[in-house]
Amino acid sequence: MAEYTIGIIMNGVTGRMGTNQHLIRSILAIRNQGGVKLASGDVLMPDPILVGRQEHKLQALAKTHGIARWSTNLDECLADERDQIYFDSQMTSFRVDSIRKAIAAGKHIYCEKPTAANLEESLELARLAKDAGVKNGVVQDKLFLPGLLKLKRLIDAGFFGHILAVRMEFGYWVFEGDWQPGQRPSWNYRKEDGGGIIVDMFAHWRYVIDHLFGKIRSVSCLGATHIPQRWDENGKSYASTADDAAYATFELEGGIVVQANSSWAVRVNREDLLTIQVDGTEGSAVAGLRDCKVQHRVNTCKPVWNPDIPNPFNFRELWSEVPDNQLFDNAFKIQWEMFLKHVHEDQPFPWDLLEGAKGTQLSELALLSWQKRCWLDVPELEL
Repeated sequence: MAEYTIGIIMNGVTGRMGTNQHLIRSILAIRNQGGVKLASGDVLMPDPILVGRQEHKLQALAKTHGIARWSTNLDECLADERDQIYFDSQMTSFRVDSIRKAIAAGKHIYCEKPTAANLEESLELARLAKDAGVKNGVVQDKLFLPGLLKLKRLIDAGFFGHILAVRMEFGYWVFEGDWQPGQRPSWNYRKEDGGGIIVDMFAHWRYVIDHLFGKIRSVSCLGATHIPQRWDENGKSYASTADDAAYATFELEGGIVVQANSSWAVRVNREDLLTIQVDGTEGSAVAGLRDCKVQHRVNTCKPVWNPDIPNPFNFRELWSEVPDNQLFDNAFKIQWEMFLKHVHEDQPFPWDLLEGAKGTQLSELALLSWQKRCWLDVPELEL
């Protein structure tokens, strides 16, 4: 058995998600398990170098986790031949220029979404990567959440019969930052810095809906800025210029209707921060991040509208849990392992920069739909 080392430039991992999901729970977890086992029986070991703009944060992060390499000079890192992969989880506004440089340097590209602030730049990155012949991928982590994997299992088994409609509820109350610190960075609420829940979340909804239920053919969206003033990380007040909620309807190929509510200004009265209810002719399911419950047509109760008597049903007791039937690993780590195998031994990896551009396309159309107060078609994207 041979062990191969693969260098990874990790740019922008000093942020919360970059540190926790991509560094600690993915790359370091892979190293701690002894690398990625390949089809040949050999092992691929990731060797990260942390890159960013703030030296003190990089140095502290590297020291905490025993990482030997870190740098504030991206150009020098891109010139180093031992690093084959460039990973980007910076703020969206910094991402495009860095990925352009990485492609020009011949690095394989793996990045967070949205891949760019607009569709034109997202498509440009996809074309540049294709023309350069570098492998490329976009993080689409929610596909590997246990709840959604169980939902996909039900769909593949034909549990729903003909799927009629889908209802997605996402969000939680993000504190304004005055009397309690906010749980999200302040730039999320400034449009000029690339913030907004439509730009942030519709990239997710695109790949979730496409993968599970079918291609999106049209969209109608209403956005809102419910909280007009927030306080940043230094306790300074600022005006919220980006949307913090969005109420969208999607029409899919085949006639399925998807309603998706997304909000950072909602208090949670459901079983998870994200719930997806699927209703079909044969049965229904409600999936969260980890769990999934079902109700078949033979177990469906027969309520009759009568507001003059107490409700005779405990509706939630009539749903059954879908068993795990497998061990579920971290969603980000699963996709990292797949991309590393894609780079090293050409294993399939369908979630490329063109797929990432589809998310940006949907965000742009949703924002335009809100502006024009109308339905918009979602055209096919090609390079």
